Amino acid sequence: MLLGALQAYYGPSIPALRTRFGLAPSGAGLALSMFYGGAVAGVLVGGTMHRRLRNGRLLLTSFLVMAAGGLGFALAGSWPLALAASLISGFGAGGMDYGLNQLFSIGFGRRSPAMLSILNAHYGVGAVAGPLLISVLGARDYPYAFAGTAVLLVATGLVLRTVGDGESAREAATERRSISTTRILAPIVIAFLALYALQVAVETGVGAWEPTYLQLLGRGPEYAANATSGFWLMLTVGRFLVAPLMLRWSEPTIVCVSCIGTTACLALAALPSLAPYALAGAGLFNAPVFPAGLPWLNRAAADVRWAATAAILAANVGGVAAGPLLGLAIEVFGGGSVAWSLTIASTVCVTLAVWLRRATGATAIGTTVEPSALA
Repeated sequence: MLLGALQAYYGPSIPALRTRFGLAPSGAGLALSMFYGGAVAGVLVGGTMHRRLRNGRLLLTSFLVMAAGGLGFALAGSWPLALAASLISGFGAGGMDYGLNQLFSIGFGRRSPAMLSILNAHYGVGAVAGPLLISVLGARDYPYAFAGTAVLLVATGLVLRTVGDGESAREAATERRSISTTRILAPIVIAFLALYALQVAVETGVGAWEPTYLQLLGRGPEYAANATSGFWLMLTVGRFLVAPLMLRWSEPTIVCVSCIGTTACLALAALPSLAPYALAGAGLFNAPVFPAGLPWLNRAAADVRWAATAAILAANVGGVAAGPLLGLAIEVFGGGSVAWSLTIASTVCVTLAVWLRRATGATAIGTTVEPSALA
């Protein structure tokens, strides 16, 4: 929730940032870009250091770094210092993102997909609550939101330092794998990475460009903003609703159905009268893909130690690339290209999910991960 809230603070704070530091709109947007850039680096370092620091120390370190960046952003007296603080905060967020997703994807055995869905749903709760807090405080008082969140991050990190440091079954099994087996699994891992990058690109693309798209269709700015909030709300609700289903249905089935439903909704979004409702439906269907996909990947490619790190990194890269690429599509093909560009990307997700379902079902290489000491 704290991660979701901190990321969501930046957008509503832009007017105050422009006034305080004398920025153009593009300049104010650099703060969030720096945050995401730091997050990509944080995922890479977190995945590399995970075996040395273990979960408890990795999470504590990540929370403290993120808190330092948040407090630095609140107190920054110049724009370069604010950007540096945002980069530091993102770096900690990347380590936290890796640590928590990896922990939840293997730490609860057969319940891991459901628990991972609940974890990601709480990120959505924070993303919805963050702008509300800024609206209550007022944009000019954004430093209080960043500073208060930094304090809560420190407190949460101190609690999470108690997470067990014992090796998971996946890591123990990985030590026994051969290079030849990793090569056999490479096409499966690459397909998972592409699925993650495109799925998050769809999610981020809708969130970033739905207001513009709906206004181009003739909707008012306030309506478009509320509809976009509805998309994020449906994404959050979907992750809560799918959690019990993950105890009954397999991850491949859930991911395939989710991708098909998302694609259908995005195609319907090309119809002006249905666009707001179809995009909300896309959020609902797209919700389970990330939390269901990671345990599936961990089980199907248990031999590839870097697979989970690469998947989370691919998700971040997809999120970063979505905004500029969709913006370019609008410039070249017009506003109507938003729905069809996202539909094409989601159709590729369907193809990848169906292929992966067959590939991982046909191979005997993947192993089921037993509950680890982390649970």
